[in-house]
Amino acid sequence: MSTHPAYAIAHLRSVDLGAEIVEYIERIDATLEPYGGRFIVHGGALTPIEGEWDGDLVIIEFPGADAARAWYDSDAYRAILPLRTEHSDSVTCIVEGVPAGYRAVDKLATLLP
Repeated sequence: MSTHPAYAIAHLRSVDLGAEIVEYIERIDATLEPYGGRFIVHGGALTPIEGEWDGDLVIIEFPGADAARAWYDSDAYRAILPLRTEHSDSVTCIVEGVPAGYRAVDKLATLLP
């Protein structure tokens, strides 16, 4: 079990802001609560500094990767997922964060023999 946070990340390239997306937004918070999920970015102002960026970014923090996956696979979230996937063009992932005190040089231990 992970001892550091994980993140559900969505890059929303385009969204059809109709009744389905409104319903998705109205219902998602209740699906996060049992898994300790919380929004840390929800389509906030984005300023590209390298390359071009299209769309919005959403980042939801969870206590760990197991909690993030359990949320995504939950009946409650699966019930609303088509409201987003059928009315937006997006890519999503779950990514494991790093522990407190992590430094970039720590990555070398996993990259170099």
